[in-house]
Amino acid sequence: MAEKEKTDWKIPKHVAIILDGNGRWAKKRGLPRNMGHVEGCKVVEQTVEDAARMGIEYLTVYGFSTENWKRSAEEVGALMQLFRYYMKRLLKVAKRNHVRVIMIGERSRFDPDIIEGLNRLENETRENTRMVFTIAVNYGSRDEITRAVRRMMEDCRDGKVRPEEVTEGLINSYLDTRELPDPDLLIRTSGEQRLSNYLLWQLAYTEFYFTDVLWPDFNKEELAKAIEKYNDRDRRFGGV
Repeated sequence: MAEKEKTDWKIPKHVAIILDGNGRWAKKRGLPRNMGHVEGCKVVEQTVEDAARMGIEYLTVYGFSTENWKRSAEEVGALMQLFRYYMKRLLKVAKRNHVRVIMIGERSRFDPDIIEGLNRLENETRENTRMVFTIAVNYGSRDEITRAVRRMMEDCRDGKVRPEEVTEGLINSYLDTRELPDPDLLIRTSGEQRLSNYLLWQLAYTEFYFTDVLWPDFNKEELAKAIEKYNDRDRRFGGV
């Protein structure tokens, strides 16, 4: 099949990314792991702008997982400080590009000032319509589904939902991503080929793209390569 011209590309509506390789990027250069996270944040900012300009409507990234708390106290503390700084920069990027920011995950574990920053990001970008940028923070898909089931059971107990009313659509309405369409394309950097407890429900029919590029080296050209591969695939559902 002849390669599609870039002008004929179908841009995926929703792109999800697992940002992997910050630590390895820093190690290769003899730098502290935190420097990899700093560079990774810069790439996130640029990717938000690139995705918006390319016409992607939804961009979702894995920012901090429920498992990340198991890292050393020093690294977690450095990540929290970086997160505080990054939220202020992201607000400027979002406003400049007319991007709405949404956070998914269980944010109650964060310090009050971080929660306040997350709330501010969402509130001050709520009216932006060019693209929806979602960051998964203290997020794990199994945790998300567990919390959703718990809320649904509470509603069943209170008579708000009957068992025979449970459908895929109803389950979806209890998930953190209820405002988002399912991703069309998942990108994972650094050569790893696993989901790492990310959007397990939502990725049922998503196209996967894995690259050896470490996240701090990811750029617009790498994003274009992923979209090119997405266009080379014959999207069919049901496995036939």
